[in-house]
Amino acid sequence: MPDFVQLWVYLSSTPLFGLTATLVTYVVAQAIYARLGHTPLANPVLWSVIVIGVVLWITRTPYPTYFAGAQFIHVMLGPAVVALAWPLYQRGAEVRRRGRALVTAALVGGVAAGGSAVALAWLCGLPAEVVKSLAPKSVTAPVAMGIAERLGGVPALAAVFAVLTGLVGALSARYLFNALGVSEWPVRGFALGTASHGIGAARALQVHDDAGAYAGLALGLQVLLASILIPLGARLFA
Repeated sequence: MPDFVQLWVYLSSTPLFGLTATLVTYVVAQAIYARLGHTPLANPVLWSVIVIGVVLWITRTPYPTYFAGAQFIHVMLGPAVVALAWPLYQRGAEVRRRGRALVTAALVGGVAAGGSAVALAWLCGLPAEVVKSLAPKSVTAPVAMGIAERLGGVPALAAVFAVLTGLVGALSARYLFNALGVSEWPVRGFALGTASHGIGAARALQVHDDAGAYAGLALGLQVLLASILIPLGARLFA
């Protein structure tokens, strides 16, 4: 026990704490996820967030202290997103053939995702800052934060909404697609990437290569379309 206490004191006072906590938690969560047959309810991202959040709360560790170490993993988000382009590149001819339909689907899906959230928030009488922070909820978190800031929303809140949207999509997509009778992997992947950005794309890649490729494409299209159209739409309806 004294050795454990000394180890904890050492880790909690250095960037190693955030790095070690993140790696250990995710590896354990991923192992449990695989052991349970990749059931959506055991999603490792969800349980990693919960476990780390509880640990930070119990130990009263400030988030900046945790992130001092976790930032070394955070940096890898960029290369991970870029890596999603590889399975898409392998299907280049197929994607070009469906290009017009895919862009149209991305536009309609993005409008439906963001517009429905904004409409519900407005009907519920939520503050304007919250409504603006909800608009880019189906765009990957870093981009959603930038869009929310430009609209006059709260970037941190936009990041929370984006992560929650991704997790809800990753958890519910299989059941929803099965209930609707959607069986084509490209369609599943594109819908999941449109609604649930990076977390949804990661889930799609675990399930099927075609689903992952089209989810990555949808993620990229949403980033591009949302970055241009959401600020323009805000100006028109301001």
